[in-house]
Amino acid sequence: MATKAIIGLLFVFLQFAAICEAITLSTSSRWIIDQGTGNRVKLTCANWAAHMEPMIPEGLEKKPVSYIASQIAKLGFNCVRLTWATYMFTRPEYVNLKVSESLDRYSLAAAKSGIGKNNPQFLEMSVIDVQKAVVGELGKNNLMVVLDNTVSMPTWCCSDDDGNGFWGDKYFGVDEWLQGLTAVARAYKGNPAVVAMSLRNELRGKGQNLLDWYRYMKAGAQTVHTENPDFLIVVSGTSYDSDLSFLKLTDLEIGINNKIVFEAHWYTFGTGADKWEAQTNNLCADFTKTAQRNYLFLTSQYHAYPLFLSEFGIDQRGTNEADNRYISCLLAAVAEIDIDWALWAFQGSYIFREGKADIDEAYGVMNFNWDAPRNPGFVDRLQILRQTNQVANSKNPGYYIMLHPQSGQCVQIGNNNNVVLANCKTASRWDQHQDGGPLKLSGSSQCLAVAGDGGATSVSDNCTSKWKYVSSSGLQLAAQDGMGKYFCLEMKGSDHSTVITKKCLCVGDDLRDFSTCADNPEVQWFKLVPANV
Repeated sequence: MATKAIIGLLFVFLQFAAICEAITLSTSSRWIIDQGTGNRVKLTCANWAAHMEPMIPEGLEKKPVSYIASQIAKLGFNCVRLTWATYMFTRPEYVNLKVSESLDRYSLAAAKSGIGKNNPQFLEMSVIDVQKAVVGELGKNNLMVVLDNTVSMPTWCCSDDDGNGFWGDKYFGVDEWLQGLTAVARAYKGNPAVVAMSLRNELRGKGQNLLDWYRYMKAGAQTVHTENPDFLIVVSGTSYDSDLSFLKLTDLEIGINNKIVFEAHWYTFGTGADKWEAQTNNLCADFTKTAQRNYLFLTSQYHAYPLFLSEFGIDQRGTNEADNRYISCLLAAVAEIDIDWALWAFQGSYIFREGKADIDEAYGVMNFNWDAPRNPGFVDRLQILRQTNQVANSKNPGYYIMLHPQSGQCVQIGNNNNVVLANCKTASRWDQHQDGGPLKLSGSSQCLAVAGDGGATSVSDNCTSKWKYVSSSGLQLAAQDGMGKYFCLEMKGSDHSTVITKKCLCVGDDLRDFSTCADNPEVQWFKLVPANV
């Protein structure tokens, strides 16, 4: 047993030594930047859960850690938001707990056997050392790591009354929380893979109050910064990370320059598929306005901050229509602002969740067996979010990319001036559009032409088509034909590529929204995304 433990620790050391030299991140206004060069660094992360009772990153019983880390990088993510529980670093019964002992606590014989097969070096290592080894493997794959303090007592998150919600709750004592932050900041000091720590996930519950929020977020940030001044410090809001609106009135004054990032979560929980199906445009408008009011404003106010959308996601089985429509709405809003983000979640299953072993994660990028993506098409839809579209102080002229959120593709002009949807990396560039004016290609005299009902649109030197956004969502682009009838851009259903014009869905001839609508207007949603790279 002692030999196995020594081999395990040697594994951690070798992993650390194999990490490429990493950068130190800082902030400049609303941007996260390389502290050395000043260039923007955009976080495009996957969440990887490791905060539940066994305190082991999920999936290690299904696949080798090297495989998991390589898959995260292969699927286009550049960082991991890795979750952890406070007690793992503060309580004696957890600090030295071996992986095999942790699994035995919950009679997880199958998981123990799986780790013995896929990651045998981990069984006799402590849960803390396994976390370090996982971070090392992520770094080896050039993945940055954000360490997220998700809960105090290891358990599934979250509910109002789980005792982990707000300072002073049963398991969430201030002193122990600060002790845990200190321990983690110290443990990863000098580790080139770790670039940030988030102070606490999803504050919630009846005990929430802003006096304590300002007091303890300041204390937590100062604690981390004192121990490790290189880290970015990620600060969450209230109400399950959905509200930072109070910062409009009172800033969080910490005395730490260029290291503070705020985070938010955006889901459609609580709004059923029936409402999304009946009022898609209106709900998208309402959700986007709420996000703007509660946290998106941080990127555009006078004292701007970087905003990290540290959780969003959908049921990747594709059967939840509320999720399917909400995500198109979110992609349009997030692409426009070009913020940093982390998808929930990478894990395809859980070792142990809410009293049950080997549980599926429908929101997971990986399938239940961790051998392939659950929904490759959804991962592809994130291409516009993965690429950096905006940077500070760009010397390039600004332009716009036209995104079709439902497909995740962007408008491209073909050789015959036809209009198709293609990869956003090769998207055509458009001039800034004034509502009610022509849509003109950048550096060209050509404009987008309306083509009547069902016709394939194209570009030409004729710029008489005047385009404006219609519907409450602000995502349907319409122009009049020669007869004065309005038609909207639409992705052709038969090939999912050709852009045509059709009668506008869910609005009347007066372009006003129907109160309810049986059609799905997503097929007609297009967003002009600003870019300057």
